[in-house]
Amino acid sequence: MICDVYLFRKDALILKICSHIKENDLQMVKSVLIFSIPHTDFSNFGEWAVDLYSIEYHRFEAIMNSKTILTHQPDLPVHMTFSEHDWHLLAQYWYPVALAREVSEQPIGTMLLDMPLVIYKMGDEIIVARDTCPHRGVALSLGKNDGQGVVCPYHGLRFGSGGKCNRIPAHPQQKISERFNLKTYAAVEKYGLIWCSLLADKQAEANIPQMPYWDEADYQQLVCPKVDIQCFAGRQLEGFIDVAHFAWVHPDTFGDPDNSEVPDYQTYETDDGFAADYISTVGRYPIGLDQRGAKDFKWLRHFEISVPFTATLTIHFPNDAKQVIMNAASPMTARTTRLFAPICRNYDKDLPVEDAYDFNLKIFEEDRLIVENQKPEYLPLDLSLEAHFPADRSSSMYRKLLRKHGFSPLFAA
Repeated sequence: MICDVYLFRKDALILKICSHIKENDLQMVKSVLIFSIPHTDFSNFGEWAVDLYSIEYHRFEAIMNSKTILTHQPDLPVHMTFSEHDWHLLAQYWYPVALAREVSEQPIGTMLLDMPLVIYKMGDEIIVARDTCPHRGVALSLGKNDGQGVVCPYHGLRFGSGGKCNRIPAHPQQKISERFNLKTYAAVEKYGLIWCSLLADKQAEANIPQMPYWDEADYQQLVCPKVDIQCFAGRQLEGFIDVAHFAWVHPDTFGDPDNSEVPDYQTYETDDGFAADYISTVGRYPIGLDQRGAKDFKWLRHFEISVPFTATLTIHFPNDAKQVIMNAASPMTARTTRLFAPICRNYDKDLPVEDAYDFNLKIFEEDRLIVENQKPEYLPLDLSLEAHFPADRSSSMYRKLLRKHGFSPLFAA
């Protein structure tokens, strides 16, 4: 089935899928299927011919959510859940792909923007490469490092420093062609994470989002365990910067069910995205074992957002205490996000780090229930497609900037 998707907008969105079917494909879609927003007036769109025999929903869903690249395009994943346009834009940015403490000589597998990756170390060198043996395509993350490199479990090819093949057991005396070397990507370690960009120049300086106070001597550094969420990274990031959901989603952690009103605040554009200062009386962050802040204290939450999927939140506590949380949403696919969350703080440094991990995991789990059930799963950058109120200033700015950076109006549809 060959599908051409056309987007129309005039107070509504219509996805028109033209299906060209062979004559012997009996009882399948005969001509055109139109999906629209409910309660839409189609009078201004002309007359659309709809002649349906039958279609199975899961076939349509598979068409919309995945695209198999049939021609050889070496820089692209074989199976793509992003449009090629958005993929090329996204692949220029940096994302965390692993916790630094979990990376060793032994290979581990992961995924970034639909691209399967293998990560391993050779001495102090971190190698991030396509998780595919150039010989017959077996995942190298299934192999083991013998001290001189990662050994493919199929034919024993070995890959060492720089992802270069240094052994072909079937032909030990033969000069090894460069075609057997792995496709490697730019990678650096920062904030306790391994960051990677699929299209960045490996010799250029890595453009990693900044995290306030991380390098200051008075601050403790913590890196929470990673969390996998079945949602688009843009939806997850938008939830992190949303200030109107505290009372409803987080009443058991830091939100206050009796304090749901959102004071006005402003956003302002920065070089990498935008920032916002939100001041309210919503606190309830535990400080120490029995202190929960000062009565009537005005809590300042300073957000800094780096397009496309990273944000930091600096929380100003009583007595000049501060905590910074980085929300780094790594897009494994258009519907799967791996969340990384480094934290630094200048208080409670004597308490077990596991306490901080558990508290933040509880918050992430509260958010998971919401973000995994949002519809549509993609992020509509056209602000006319969803309703907004003043407390949505941050999410509205976020969507405007994503569009300004060239991403599709139906981001990750």
